[in-house]
Amino acid sequence: MSSILLVDDEPGVLFTLQEVLVDRGHTVVTARSGAEALPKLDDADVVLTDLQMPGMSGLELIAAIAARDASLPVILLTAHGSERIAVAAVKAGAYDYLTKPFDIDEVAVVIERALEARQLRVANRRLAIEHTMGRRIVGDSPVMRRLLDATARVAARDVTVLVRGETGTGKEFVAQLLHAQSKRAAGPLVRFNCAAIPAELAEAELFGHTRGAFTGATSARAGFFAEAHGGTLVLDEVGELPLGVQAKLLRALQEGEIQPVGSGKVDKVDVRVVASTNRDLAAEARAGTFREDLYYRLAVVELVVPPLRDRRGDIPALAAEMARRYGEKFGTGALSLEPALLDALTAAPWPGNVRQLENVIARLAALVTGTTLHLADWTDQPPPAPEVPPEEVDRGDTTELGPTLKEQVEAFERGVIARMLAATGGNQSEAARRLGTSRVTLVDKLKKYGLR
Repeated sequence: MSSILLVDDEPGVLFTLQEVLVDRGHTVVTARSGAEALPKLDDADVVLTDLQMPGMSGLELIAAIAARDASLPVILLTAHGSERIAVAAVKAGAYDYLTKPFDIDEVAVVIERALEARQLRVANRRLAIEHTMGRRIVGDSPVMRRLLDATARVAARDVTVLVRGETGTGKEFVAQLLHAQSKRAAGPLVRFNCAAIPAELAEAELFGHTRGAFTGATSARAGFFAEAHGGTLVLDEVGELPLGVQAKLLRALQEGEIQPVGSGKVDKVDVRVVASTNRDLAAEARAGTFREDLYYRLAVVELVVPPLRDRRGDIPALAAEMARRYGEKFGTGALSLEPALLDALTAAPWPGNVRQLENVIARLAALVTGTTLHLADWTDQPPPAPEVPPEEVDRGDTTELGPTLKEQVEAFERGVIARMLAATGGNQSEAARRLGTSRVTLVDKLKKYGLR
């Protein structure tokens, strides 16, 4: 179902168009001015706007939309006699224009063509990115469309980006997208995991070191910044960096200069930095546990990757794509998922997000005996939410109805961590690595759930 944003200061025009378009199966959102329309653009597939409106004009709205999402088609409604302006608007980026009084059927036809153009533009852009990255992009939910659109816009601008999101949401994938769509795509893409390096070695790993700079430095080594020269450096879990290294990272971002450990020489580097974190660095900066000046330098643009629970509509497509990939990897051929399994996957809480979903699909694909993945084989699935009879809710019954969603998620997370600790023989570092989180975060979870 397509969403159409109607913008006009005349209530009669809005009412007439809304009635017709809703009857034709579209979702319609209205706005009485350009300013009112701007916050409603994210979920729109087509915008139909009047030319003459108080405040922001239709032409100004077209310019604002083009700056935010050039693939979003805008159709201009204009009074008879303003065709010259309308033609100029089309040249400036509007998809088409219609003159008042308009014919309803003609409006519907132009909107259908605009929707097809929108789908084609989005598909072409996605295919181009997939070709560059060598993998499919799955996700057509509104939150993912907004993220992909924002990533495409930011990628072309050589600014530092902070990618924030829960563990397992796909922050590394967003960083790869930024690089693939940037002017640096032909350059190196280098990843540095700030949580995986001991604090005393982080500086040497990032900025390099000379021979003999410290015990064990038997030869000189170029750091990750030097390796990423001309390309992109991804700093995973940047919140784990020691404060002392944060100061030197700030200098590298501000001046484009690094100084290897043990060297008196300063080297120039041309690197775009994309940092990622599952922590609230703004709050940590206010608390003094993360440098505030570095936070503002990193978060020139901040992209938030939604958790899987906020994009449940993408789960069936994600699961199908993962099943396809693991079917090829394990040599089982094409794998399908039974409807009951898809329903359960879509309803699950997924505290581990996309990474946890992939773990489940990989395990089912590894154990499958035929070509269909079954719900019965998902042995560690989380318990379903308790069913609450409507009559109990209606009369305000205070009887205990079962665990809350938060309690179920925590119970599931505790079980996952406990099983991983058992599988790694109690090795916290290895357990954290397999779970895709930092050791510091894992230790916090162990304390929270009383695990040892």
